[in-house]
Amino acid sequence: MVECCGRWGGDAFSVCLHIMSTTIALDRDLDILAFGAHPDDVEFSCAGTMILMHRKGHATGVVDLTRGEMGTRGSAKIRAREAQNAAKVMGLAARRNVGLPDGGVEITKNNIKKVVALIREFRPRIILIPHAVDRHPDHEHASRLVREAAFYSGLIRLSTTTNGEKQTPFRPEVTLCYRQSSDIPATIIVDITSVFEEKMKTVFAYASQVYNPKAKEPDTVISRPEFIDNIEARARAYGSRIGVKYGEAFYSPNPLWCDDLMTVIPQKPRMM
Repeated sequence: MVECCGRWGGDAFSVCLHIMSTTIALDRDLDILAFGAHPDDVEFSCAGTMILMHRKGHATGVVDLTRGEMGTRGSAKIRAREAQNAAKVMGLAARRNVGLPDGGVEITKNNIKKVVALIREFRPRIILIPHAVDRHPDHEHASRLVREAAFYSGLIRLSTTTNGEKQTPFRPEVTLCYRQSSDIPATIIVDITSVFEEKMKTVFAYASQVYNPKAKEPDTVISRPEFIDNIEARARAYGSRIGVKYGEAFYSPNPLWCDDLMTVIPQKPRMM
């Protein structure tokens, strides 16, 4: 049993490390598919939104492009277990790992086709990707790689297969970028107040990465106690901008469709 520390510590946020299936048999297309360069990118950035969408009945999934094997702490095997624990908290219908080299996410034709095949398999209406500007090169490359794949996925002359069967073209309707280390212009801020504690469970699922005073491995930006404080502070800052306690921000690189301005009005009073 791995116990979380600080304000979010105690039994409520303890995480049992066990392996669960990476993909549940799907009887429908995914509504939302989030891509991360490494296991934990989605959790640290937009797990609250993923949990909230699952609770609203939407089918969700995560694709990790690498195994995080270049990380200073933990190992690829440990992070795979942690990723599946986090997937259980998020209620994911599917989680896949592409197996690209950590520290080597490259925009190549072969890598694009790998992502295209996943998009065509899961057929998500919305994809969530890293923002194009970030301190980690893998995050920036992942953003471009998935954006290109999402476009090419709709081309009829690009052939891909899954389980030996030819796939049909498909292009997601909406692409949204989530924030990591660098600030982003917020096109949408999602109210995650009702699921913030569950979001923190997914963060602490990565016990090998976050703060642990008993750890013997070198410190990293993520392993410092301030990192957890920053996650909460960021959520509070975005939440305050829409009059709620906690929020997660997204940026749309393309205009968003709307035929009724009244749909953007909150369904409940805000703290303004």
